[in-house]
Amino acid sequence: MTTNKVSRRAALKQTSVLVGAAFAGNELSRSAAASDQSPRQQSNSRPFLFCLNTATIRGQKLGILKEIEVAAQAGYDAIEPWVDGIEEYVKNGGSLSDLRKRISDSGLTVEGAIGFPEWIVEDDARRAKGVERAKHEMDVVAQIGGKRFACPPAGATELPKLDLLRAAQRYRVLLEAGHEFGLVPQLELWGFSKNLNRLGECVAVAMETGHPNACVLADIFHLYKGGSDFHSFHLLSGKAVQVLHMNDFPSEPPREKIDDSFRIFPGDGSAPVTETLRALHQTGGQKVLSLELFNRKYWSENPLEVAKAGLGKMKTVAEKAVA
Repeated sequence: MTTNKVSRRAALKQTSVLVGAAFAGNELSRSAAASDQSPRQQSNSRPFLFCLNTATIRGQKLGILKEIEVAAQAGYDAIEPWVDGIEEYVKNGGSLSDLRKRISDSGLTVEGAIGFPEWIVEDDARRAKGVERAKHEMDVVAQIGGKRFACPPAGATELPKLDLLRAAQRYRVLLEAGHEFGLVPQLELWGFSKNLNRLGECVAVAMETGHPNACVLADIFHLYKGGSDFHSFHLLSGKAVQVLHMNDFPSEPPREKIDDSFRIFPGDGSAPVTETLRALHQTGGQKVLSLELFNRKYWSENPLEVAKAGLGKMKTVAEKAVA
């Protein structure tokens, strides 16, 4: 997620196996069904799913259909689109049902989506408007098969500090709305923000909602920018963080000066990427690793090559993390 206005459902369930007299009779049909699936569809047992956040190729201004094509051709399991790209597609005559089919036919899932409704701000009228906008965006995402929706502290990035219990009440409103749409709003950590900029702060807000779907969307760059340490993942359950935005950053400029434009491929910088993935993996459950970059150099390059390179880098660090 970016540091300016422009730039930036529950965890996957594991299949239970019934043991008993029916097992032998069903084994052949299960094997036949599995043989008809692509490698991306046979993914429930893998520790990580690899996803392309469309911000990574946002600068090329491809449009959502081409972004889907790029993600599929590059070999990703999933895509994490921005709501504004979906709305632009609809504005130009596209149908959400057609878009959902295009994504599914491409072998992809929609593990999450990015929007910026001001659902958490202190002003009552502004917040009410933000909540309605969030509901609209979640509806749009649900219609294309989306599982999750990012909920950053948009509009509340400056002081004063928010009361965390009130923030939890406001996040619960989104969680209840998301339940109606069949997706999960994720409380997104923004490291540059004065509010919800640390992992512990976000986890506290999610915990205090008392809602079973509450979870946190983390990001390697934002963990660093906000001063959180990857060791904190050891205190969490597998459901707490289901998606991690993947990136890296150079050693310079320093933390107080670095911004989203410095994001680079995972493993190419100084971030403890492998250690972070290992700690996250040890919490349990399958994790979605979504490549989210805002690097202007990458935006000037061939989008398919950028997507392929990013996927290769993610797979390399992920393999090290579970070795």
